[in-house]
Amino acid sequence: MSESDYLAEGRRTAIRPFALADAEEFTSRARESRDLHSPWLFPPDEARAYAAYAGRLIDDPTRAGFLVCERGGGSGPAAGIAGFININNIVSGAFRCGALGYGAFAHAAGRGLMGDGLDLVLRYAFGPLGLHRLEANIQPGNEGSLALVRRAGFRLEGFSPDFLFIDGAWRDHERWAITAEMTAEMTGEKS
Repeated sequence: MSESDYLAEGRRTAIRPFALADAEEFTSRARESRDLHSPWLFPPDEARAYAAYAGRLIDDPTRAGFLVCERGGGSGPAAGIAGFININNIVSGAFRCGALGYGAFAHAAGRGLMGDGLDLVLRYAFGPLGLHRLEANIQPGNEGSLALVRRAGFRLEGFSPDFLFIDGAWRDHERWAITAEMTAEMTGEKS
């Protein structure tokens, strides 16, 4: 991957769109991360499932998928895929909102790379994508995901019982959100 493929770059991470050519690395990382992800999420871990998953993110205008890539040495080309952050259910017009889904891969977990990647996605979503609000729906016991959105400045807005069907059952979720104005206040920028 060349640096020109990145949508945004930070000191330790860069984000870029999903590509069908990422199947081998992504599915290998997903298989290595099964214990980390279970029972919260189940990213595709074989080529056919990845092609369908990535294809939806690439082709559907109501979705935007980002691979969070660790930068080699802080300034060189990406060292590999650390995780992924998707914006689903993008609505334009007066709402200008999307719903986040994300996951770190095991080799990157606990190293702050997803926090860095989420910061880049927020800037991209509230900049070039023109969104005003992002929501994250998280199962109450998923401490890693809850910590990620708290650190990023999301606010808890509510609780939704039986919200999503995951791993064979309807799961409760906490609703977290952030707006362009909230990120501008944190960074001192005007929105």
